[in-house]
Amino acid sequence: MKGRGAGIAVLCGLAVLMAVPEAGFAQQSRGGSSRAAPKPAEKEKEPPPPEPPPAPYDRDLLRLSEVIGSLAFLRDLCAAPDAAEWPARMKALMEAEGVTPSRRDRLAGAYNRGYRGYSLTYRVCTPAANEAAARYVAEGERLSHALASRFGG
Repeated sequence: MKGRGAGIAVLCGLAVLMAVPEAGFAQQSRGGSSRAAPKPAEKEKEPPPPEPPPAPYDRDLLRLSEVIGSLAFLRDLCAAPDAAEWPARMKALMEAEGVTPSRRDRLAGAYNRGYRGYSLTYRVCTPAANEAAARYVAEGERLSHALASRFGG
């Protein structure tokens, strides 16, 4: 069931449970009295460590990830000799900079955004695809040099 029908069914189910408090929330014993069901022993989970503040170069790093994703698609589409290098470069970037799960997710999301953006537009290699790839190579070089010179690495 999808759409409004599913939402209405869930609301109706909640209304029934709210109208009859014994339904599902209390357990009848053999003596006929209502008692709350005993709760199973739960282990207290430690909260995950707090996310460190974003690095000052995160915005540029996310943009570089998006550029690499775009190049991974465009260079492969146009059968460029360096097509296999772009996913490998992203993997190396993820290993170096993806220190927390959320940071890895952000980097992978940026890569996927760049890749998907062109995969929706291009089905065959065109002069425009080659031009876009050339511009991304130039932007990627500029970003990587700026990151390395400003923040070391």
